[in-house]
Amino acid sequence: MAERILVLAVDSDNDLYRKTRITGPVTGRADNLMAAGKLALADPQDTDANTMFEAIKKFDELKKDGYSVSLATITGAEKEGYVADAELARQIELMIERFKSDACVLVTDGKSDARVLPLLKTRLKVNSVDMVRMKQAETLENTYFTLFEKLKEPHYARIFFGIPAVLMILFAASYYFGLGWQLPIALIGIYLIIKGFGIEDSLFGSFRGLGFSADRLSFVFYISTILLFLISIIVGYGSYASAQATTSNQLTLAAYAIEGFLILIPFCFALYLIGRVMDLESKRMRYMAIARGTYVGYMIVVVALLYLSAAWLIGQIYFWQLLAYGMIILVFGYGVAMFSLFLRKRVISRAKIKDKKVINDTGAYVGKVTRVDPTLGFIFVKTDYGNVIRYDIDRITNISDRVIIR
Repeated sequence: MAERILVLAVDSDNDLYRKTRITGPVTGRADNLMAAGKLALADPQDTDANTMFEAIKKFDELKKDGYSVSLATITGAEKEGYVADAELARQIELMIERFKSDACVLVTDGKSDARVLPLLKTRLKVNSVDMVRMKQAETLENTYFTLFEKLKEPHYARIFFGIPAVLMILFAASYYFGLGWQLPIALIGIYLIIKGFGIEDSLFGSFRGLGFSADRLSFVFYISTILLFLISIIVGYGSYASAQATTSNQLTLAAYAIEGFLILIPFCFALYLIGRVMDLESKRMRYMAIARGTYVGYMIVVVALLYLSAAWLIGQIYFWQLLAYGMIILVFGYGVAMFSLFLRKRVISRAKIKDKKVINDTGAYVGKVTRVDPTLGFIFVKTDYGNVIRYDIDRITNISDRVIIR
């Protein structure tokens, strides 16, 4: 029997999903040609599109020579490392099971072959590796071009330009107002905490989704949120400056500043939530609107607890009052969680998500919804391997023509 060959293109960082919303694996000549065309139009300088075109060319050549050949493009994940490798391994096994291939021709752009080859060789014989190179790029020119293009991407631009710029502005402002070096160092520490715990992507994702436009009514609420936040900073600094006349204790001064800053913050959250819900409702993304409302509710709980702690440190309330008010706020937070769960179950029961595709937040295909249990708060997803996985509805981040889970 003739050897069955699989021509395999690799997109390890999942540019295909990020730029075209097409999930891997992509199989067959027609689907690969369509996906490569969309990726090339979305970003003509992306080498992954050239890799897919090269794989199509290799597929045509082998088929013309009489080989039994199949074609597929597999995708990893934007977050490199274990997550990307696990997704590549899953899709490789899926393609082997689907096409029953005996050997493989790997087509890469040179960036991903080092990580894909070990995954591939343990599962399938590799007959050939075809590395795609841009003809016009010499070694030095290619390095310069790659660095220049990377610096255009928001992620790298924030690191190489944004962070040094913010540091210079912070130290200049601190010197101008006579605040010393402590404040800039503290702000840098806060940023590192946000970065270290993975909060940065969520924050930038929220701001990218705001869609500032003067044509929308939500624009008024977003601008009001920003202005109120700036006023909160001024009020906080005013409280700090006023307290310096009565005390020199740094902890007490910090408590005064925090209390002054937090007075208007709940109103900031409320204005932001109104604008965000208006935008999401206009796009019929009700489930995401509920999720945003839940996050804002939790943030208000945190702000209230911080405000109470600052008031106790200043001496405005007794410790028993701190405990009593804190318990009331925690009960409010529990109520927010229960009400959010009720709304989510209601949306899911009405959304008719059965048989919809399920993908994770990295763009990898998971399976299809086979059953929904809104009472217990679970959805059941059947994978391509026939396994049924149960997911809590809290893992759902969006419902549209597909279900997205984290």
